[in-house]
Amino acid sequence: MWKSLIAVSVLLSVSGSALAASAVNNDSDPRTLIVTEGSSKRELTLGPGETVEFCPSGCFVTMPNGDLEALTGSETVEISGGVARVK
Repeated sequence: MWKSLIAVSVLLSVSGSALAASAVNNDSDPRTLIVTEGSSKRELTLGPGETVEFCPSGCFVTMPNGDLEALTGSETVEISGGVARVK
């Protein structure tokens, strides 16, 4: 029984991290995304070449050019040439 409980908890922890959106900055300059989750708003600054995971349960993201996108938590935001694209 303990093995089953451990296996289920490992599976849930692995699947939970797989549902987070990610952002990658392919530029040589830092870029900032504004992430809004519920009533909380924060700036997410990515250094050159940096990749981060965020937004595990859906959020709104304001891109570097001011565009607003709704994310469900499974997308990848790629920043290149100062422009962000959701994939």
